[in-house]
Amino acid sequence: MRDRSPAELVLGTVQLGLAYGAANRTGKPARAAALKLVRKAARSGVKEFDTARAYGDSEERLGEALAGKKAVRAITKLSPLSGLAPDATRDDVRRAVDESIEQSLVSLRLGRLDCLLLHRASHMWAFDGAIWERLIERLEDGTVLSLGVSVQSPMEALAALACPDVVHLQLPFNLLDWRWLASGFQSCLAARPNVTVHARSAFLQGILAAHDPDVWPAVQGVDAAAMVRMIATLTEIFDRETPADLCLAYVRGQSWIDGVVVGLESEDQLDDNLRLFVKRPLDEDSCASLAARIPRMPLALLDPARWPRKR
Repeated sequence: MRDRSPAELVLGTVQLGLAYGAANRTGKPARAAALKLVRKAARSGVKEFDTARAYGDSEERLGEALAGKKAVRAITKLSPLSGLAPDATRDDVRRAVDESIEQSLVSLRLGRLDCLLLHRASHMWAFDGAIWERLIERLEDGTVLSLGVSVQSPMEALAALACPDVVHLQLPFNLLDWRWLASGFQSCLAARPNVTVHARSAFLQGILAAHDPDVWPAVQGVDAAAMVRMIATLTEIFDRETPADLCLAYVRGQSWIDGVVVGLESEDQLDDNLRLFVKRPLDEDSCASLAARIPRMPLALLDPARWPRKR
C-alpha cells in the first residue's frame, strides 16, 4: 500500500513547448510567460516537472527556468526515435539513444537525469531490445538515476511492471477511465510498491473541465452534451466547486497514485490548480460511488490518439 498522503501536483509542460490540448484556447505561451509560470510553480512548492524531448522547446524552457534550483526534479522522456529506420543497426540505435539523452541534459542544464521514461512502451522490446539495453547502461554509469515508462494501456503497464528496472509509470487516468481499476492491474502494481505512479489526463485534454460539449471529440456512442450535464450533476452531488475540482479530487483520492501531471498555459490556471491541490480529495468510498455512476465509455473516447480530427 502506498503512502496515504494525497497525490501531489506534477507540473506538465507540454503546453509550454507546443500548442496542445483540445480545450486550449490560448496556444503556446511566450517564452517569458512560460519561464514565469515554471518559476512561480517552484516557489509555490511544486517539486516535480514533467517534460519530454518531443514537447517542442519545453525542455529548454524548463531548464532555463529551473537552473540552479536543487529542490526540484525534472522527469523527461526519451525521443520517440522516429528517425530510426526499421532495419537500423544496433550501433545506430545506441547512438540515437545517447543523442536524445545528451540533448536532454543540455536543454535541462543538468549533469544527470533524475528520471527518464520511454515515450513509447514498445521501445522496451524494439530493435531486439537495443534501446532498453542502452538505457540500462546509462543507468549503471550514473547518467540516468531512474528509469520508467509512459504507457497508454493496462497491457503496456503490466509488461513494464514485469521489468525490475522500471521504477516509474506514467499513465492516463480520469473519472471516465475504468480500465485501471481492474483487479489484474491493481494486484500487479501492489506487488511493486517501489514503483512511483503519475497519472496524466485527469481532464482528458481539458474536455472534462471545459463545460463545453463542442470541445469533445465526435465519438460514436458518446453524447457530449449529456456527458457535460452528468459531470455538472456529479460536481453538485459530491460537493465540489467545479468539474475541475471533481476531476482532481477523484484522481487524487486513488491510493495507488503518487502524483497528478497537470499541464497549463496561463498563470490563472496555475493559481487554480495550486488552490485545488490544497483541498481534500475524495475518500475511498466516494471514489467508488462516483465510479459506479459513470457509464462505461468506449476506448475511442478514453484514448485521444483515436479521436477523429476536427475539420
